[in-house]
Amino acid sequence: MRAQLAALTVSYEEVAPATLLAEPNVLAVLGFGSAAPRGDIDPRYLQVPLESPGQNLFEVWRVSGNVSSGRRGAIRYASDGEYLFGVIEMNEAEHGGIHAASLAAYRALGDFCAGSATPHVLRIWNYLAAITEGDGDDERYKQFCAGRAAGMEGFFGDDYPAATAIGRLDGQKILQVYWLAARCSGVALENPRQLSAYRYPRQYGPRPPRFARALLAPTQPAQLHLSGTAAVVGHVSQHAGDCAAQLDEIFTNLDVLFRSAAQHGTAADLSRAVLKIYVRDSADRTVVEAGLHAQLPAGTPWLLLYGDVCRVELLVEIDGVVGVR
Repeated sequence: MRAQLAALTVSYEEVAPATLLAEPNVLAVLGFGSAAPRGDIDPRYLQVPLESPGQNLFEVWRVSGNVSSGRRGAIRYASDGEYLFGVIEMNEAEHGGIHAASLAAYRALGDFCAGSATPHVLRIWNYLAAITEGDGDDERYKQFCAGRAAGMEGFFGDDYPAATAIGRLDGQKILQVYWLAARCSGVALENPRQLSAYRYPRQYGPRPPRFARALLAPTQPAQLHLSGTAAVVGHVSQHAGDCAAQLDEIFTNLDVLFRSAAQHGTAADLSRAVLKIYVRDSADRTVVEAGLHAQLPAGTPWLLLYGDVCRVELLVEIDGVVGVR
């Protein structure tokens, strides 16, 4: 893969959004939880409905060019012509449930990107309420996946981006989807230790999840976008009820994924990572923080967020970007 874009810069900063948004090269600013400002402050700003205990940090995306922003229908966006930040929020009640809301969100996302100068979606985040509520095929995550798969048809094909899906804990049934797209396409990577999510067996729902385990962006220096990574080997959850063991399993999965990236000439490692850590139960915070300090190189930026992982037995999940400083 020939590098064609400058790397996106991602950081966590304790700086007021107004100050950050005054910078011409800021593509996006994400605030977390009830302490973050709410409302449509700027198309580049988004309040994410996940609490971040003891951390009043904003996630900041910076690009090399000047950014313009706007709104088109339900979508807010910002772009420098190389990268695009987009967000859409769907009230489930207005669409008849999570299946229809996710279908509508992804159809709108695809239509928007197809007509833009940045048609290649690299990374998507999805936050929805009560993610594991419901039995069998009626489980909300399975219904979300079915709607997402239907909404992806006609634009994504079999070219899946990296992605995360986490349950918001504030009870609001508003599907929040935000994404990073680019002028050039990347390379989807799979983890040989895990079955590709889009090949999961029928027990995981009528339509399997549609995402790649990671996305190697077309950048110089090299940059790897990690999907939400949990303690799954093959397609089976590991270490039910043991948060520390699940965290160790995640780091094993990441190590194998980095070796997969090395086959594409990318020397990915956690010393150049910026990570989000999703924790189901606040009682596990101490265990998770101890594990992170043991596993991560000193100084690695990470943000802990409370949210439900997409299987009830999974207690922790990690996503992030590698290769950014």
